Amino acid sequence: MVDTLHAQATQAARHALEQAVRRAAAQAVNEYVVRMVEQAKLARHRLYGASSEQMAAFQHGLFDEAETLAQGSGAAQDQAPPPATDAGGKPLARKARGKRTGLPNGLPRVDVVHDVPESERTCPCGSAMVLIGEDVSEQLDIVPMQVRVLRHVRKRYGCPGSTHAPVTAPLPPQPLPKSNASVNFLALLLVAKFLDGLPLARFEHVLARHGIVVPRQTLARWVIGAARVLQPLHNLLRDILLDGALIHMDETVVQVLKEPGKAPTSNSYMWVQTGGPPTRPVVLYDYDPGRGAQVPTRLLEGFRGYLMTDGYEAYNAVARSGQVEHLVCWAHARRRFVEAARVQPKGKRGKADEAIALIGKLYGIERTWRDGEDAQRWQARRQHSVPLLAELRAWLDATLPGVPGKTKLGEALSYLHKYWPKLVRYVERGDLPIDNNRCENAIRPFVVGRKGWLFADTPAGAHASAVIYSLMQTAKANGVEPYEWLRHVLRELPAAKTVEQVEALLPWHYRAGRQPNTVST
Repeated sequence: MVDTLHAQATQAARHALEQAVRRAAAQAVNEYVVRMVEQAKLARHRLYGASSEQMAAFQHGLFDEAETLAQGSGAAQDQAPPPATDAGGKPLARKARGKRTGLPNGLPRVDVVHDVPESERTCPCGSAMVLIGEDVSEQLDIVPMQVRVLRHVRKRYGCPGSTHAPVTAPLPPQPLPKSNASVNFLALLLVAKFLDGLPLARFEHVLARHGIVVPRQTLARWVIGAARVLQPLHNLLRDILLDGALIHMDETVVQVLKEPGKAPTSNSYMWVQTGGPPTRPVVLYDYDPGRGAQVPTRLLEGFRGYLMTDGYEAYNAVARSGQVEHLVCWAHARRRFVEAARVQPKGKRGKADEAIALIGKLYGIERTWRDGEDAQRWQARRQHSVPLLAELRAWLDATLPGVPGKTKLGEALSYLHKYWPKLVRYVERGDLPIDNNRCENAIRPFVVGRKGWLFADTPAGAHASAVIYSLMQTAKANGVEPYEWLRHVLRELPAAKTVEQVEALLPWHYRAGRQPNTVST
């Protein structure tokens, strides 16, 4: 009898175990199928879907680029408080749209005079007409690239009696003394490659059309040599960046063919930081073969302040130092819900749409108070954003337990839950950003250029790219025309002897047009 009961209990336990295994297997298969279907839908959307704020990242396909949040959120999703007002209750001014701006006053003007034929200047009354005015219209004109040779003629004077050594006019210090590249040529070369995305091979062909043979290997040496000359400016930009209160940071891949210890097909990384004082913005690029936590630790050594990043784990080591306050980007959190919404049944509204709507309202507040003072923005965040964040947190707590973790919605919810303490910190002050789009915008020119030149040959070339991209993008961020400023820098930097002289060459000290447009010395 006891044996029979024991056998029945064993059989019942075995049956229950088999049922549990079947249920677990069925659930696992179901989750796997759902995940594969979601991946297929996303892949199809990336290939054939309509362009939107997220498509820039998919089209590049090379780095995790945060979307532009102004598009893709409907009016109902982006409800915000009434328009911001100043201390007197008047609405803050909005920028005019849809009007063509005039041509810049700083451009040289060439008058093309159109006169009335002399035979038509007689009035029907028989009197000679007199000039009473003129009508002026302007067209934008471009003179094609002109290739020429600068002959440096150095006068030499000698003693009539040949008693003393002759005296020769000195040649001004040159950025690359042993080359035959002028300052203007080097400036154009750097702008063409690092600002306009023109690979050296194509620039070689441009020169060849003008009958000038300069091998791309020579062009590459000139680029690296120019970067060495410009290195002191890169160093000063780093000092200014680290002295600021806030730094945005991100990284993207770059392929270096001759990196020691790495295969030519492996990825190295370009790290980008933006920050600096409001009136002196800095954009800094740095090359590193790795992507580990030691890189941001090295690049941020000595920094005390707020750091805005995506959710990449390598930044956590810096945050644990206790000297950096870590913020995480809302654009990256929102993007995961956008992907989850794309794999929903067509035409149906789901949980992902609810999250997108709530996050859209947070961005609506930011847009409304974008042009306000920091104190006004902080007050608006306390009054409007904090309650919205509390609503979003309650929604997250209620939704997270019932969603499988390996679905797109589950991944989005888990990301939001994991980084919540760092996502909500932006409301602590009025000058903190809600996302990392400033850095994403700075990294985009590098990604666009990389599609043209594809890779760097050596680490020296990758480092040179970092230096020159830093200067180009910092000049643009300060409203300085890069080519004119670079001509000025390459002309003056070789003669600079002190830190003060080098610092005077930074973009915010430059005034366009103050240097004479001449080749005489």
